Amino acid sequence: MPANRPPKAKTTSDSPSDSQGVSDTARVARIDRKTKETAIQIRMDLDGTGQYHVETGIPFFDHMLESFARHGLFDLDVRAKGDIEVDLHHTVEDVGISLGEAFREALGSAVGIRRFGSCLLPMAESKVEVAVDVSNRPYLVYQLDLENDRIGNFDASLTEDFMYAFSQSAGLDLHIEKRYGKSPHHCVEAAFKGVARALRDAVAIDPRESGLPTVKGAL
Repeated sequence: MPANRPPKAKTTSDSPSDSQGVSDTARVARIDRKTKETAIQIRMDLDGTGQYHVETGIPFFDHMLESFARHGLFDLDVRAKGDIEVDLHHTVEDVGISLGEAFREALGSAVGIRRFGSCLLPMAESKVEVAVDVSNRPYLVYQLDLENDRIGNFDASLTEDFMYAFSQSAGLDLHIEKRYGKSPHHCVEAAFKGVARALRDAVAIDPRESGLPTVKGAL
């Protein structure tokens, strides 16, 4: 297996499909989702070191998820098989749904988290701003107008579908805005990295926070 594959899970089973949920000692979750269009297994550790193993059958999408894991310092194992001979949409969207579910389960009670995170991320000629509230009140503002929608064989417009699915399942109020940029590759990659960095800050444990970061008593 690749050297950057995440370590074995800190739960009672080493197989991504054997159990779902979070252990008592680590913010780790496993998701196993199967439909007529896709079969997806995900393991996510919010307190990792950025190790990853990603197989979706879509090379550019793999690269984006690897960047997401590395820059968020999330240990991430994604195995997805979908009907990519029909279209890439089903796989991209369903991975977004499953990754969001894994994130939410790994987060657990959310006690002690900073909750908010933001990142203004430059990449070559492009710059993208991301802001996130881990609020359990999902909403997506997506303003990433591109010069064109093709990155090799990848339809860059699917990035919005992924971010919508991910934010809804994870319970995120997620805002992504392109400040400027020409290369679709750079703009989309900056968005994935920016989301990762913003989430890395948002889910970090604040040593001064003893409860939930809200006056409502629940997220």
